[in-house]
Amino acid sequence: MTQHPAPIVLDPVARDADAEHELLRAHGPATRIDILGVEAWSVSDPALLKELLTSPDVSKDARRHWPGFEEAVQTWPLALWVAATNMFTAYGGDHRRLRRIVAPAFSARRIAALKPTVEGLVEGLLDALEATPPGDVADVRDLFAYPLPMAVISRLLGVPDDRANEFRVLVNDVFATTLTPEEAAANTEQLYAMLDALIAAKRAEPGEDMASVLIALGEEGVDGQTLAEEELRDTLLLMINAGYETTVNLIDQAITTLLTDRGQLAHVREGRASWPDVVEETLRHSPPVKHLPLRYAVADIPLPDGRTIAKGEAILASYAAANRHPGWHDDPHAFDVTRITKEHLAFGHGIHFCLGAALARMEGEVALSAFFARFPDAELAPEEGDMGPVASLISNGHRSLPVRLRPRED
Repeated sequence: MTQHPAPIVLDPVARDADAEHELLRAHGPATRIDILGVEAWSVSDPALLKELLTSPDVSKDARRHWPGFEEAVQTWPLALWVAATNMFTAYGGDHRRLRRIVAPAFSARRIAALKPTVEGLVEGLLDALEATPPGDVADVRDLFAYPLPMAVISRLLGVPDDRANEFRVLVNDVFATTLTPEEAAANTEQLYAMLDALIAAKRAEPGEDMASVLIALGEEGVDGQTLAEEELRDTLLLMINAGYETTVNLIDQAITTLLTDRGQLAHVREGRASWPDVVEETLRHSPPVKHLPLRYAVADIPLPDGRTIAKGEAILASYAAANRHPGWHDDPHAFDVTRITKEHLAFGHGIHFCLGAALARMEGEVALSAFFARFPDAELAPEEGDMGPVASLISNGHRSLPVRLRPRED
């Protein structure tokens, strides 16, 4: 067994994530960490991370390539992140098969066709926010950033309106890093029960939604490849997880930053930057996911500093730390919508690049442009709410986003 120095223990509630990411970078391109009791290598150097994310020597299949898998599924609060059976946790041929089946559900045509629906949902949410009396404060995370992506993913998958809030509560706890193993297991059981009910309903009455499409594709196959029942269920789980909390955080972080730095908002209003620029700089500066569990070394992997990630050891992609690496961007901690190069790893890299990236970008652009058009005088009201970080080392958002939408009337 390889011996390592004591690992850096990641704070499960991320009280000062920026300082923690600085510490990771200070320990070199990769360093040993403890994530809720599991030891892994945190990779915060973007060049190394890109190399590992495209290497055949790195797997996402915990069952095949992580000796710690059996213990983790019994005791680790984040067991669902490594135990689900979908393209997120697949390797090699299994990943290619699953991605080939799922990819048509996220075609450019489907995303473009969804834009009017997103615009309608945004307008409806803004109409509700407009009922807030002048001078009063609204929690924009709870009333806008949360319900929009949940409504979008519910429409995509055909989730009944009266079940959407149940999904929201359960998915929130998938990203929580303060649950006990027992609480996490109970949450997973409830989430799977809802997914099983959704699959049964769509089989009984198929529609035009993506759940029905995936069920049909899974049964009929693509190029002779089909989905097993467990793969179908976990693929729907992946779509909900990836399409919901991440977009909530994108909208939250963008609004927070633009209301904190009016100069950045002025760049957009005066034509020096666009809403896509805002989205990309937000993804770079404050990515929706700080760390993404887990990957595994299929063979010994030598590191640039002479150390080695041994075969079977776990790897944590530390996207937020990598995005602000000083070797990648000038003045990396500054939020600058006029930045020429806004490259980032918020959606991953290589074969596991997020299939829903185009949808998330579109939702962000529509939501932000409409919000600031409707409420041009909006201002943060931090004294009226808890703007501390979400208690998660995965999810990167605020506990609330208190905004005074319009000034008080004299």
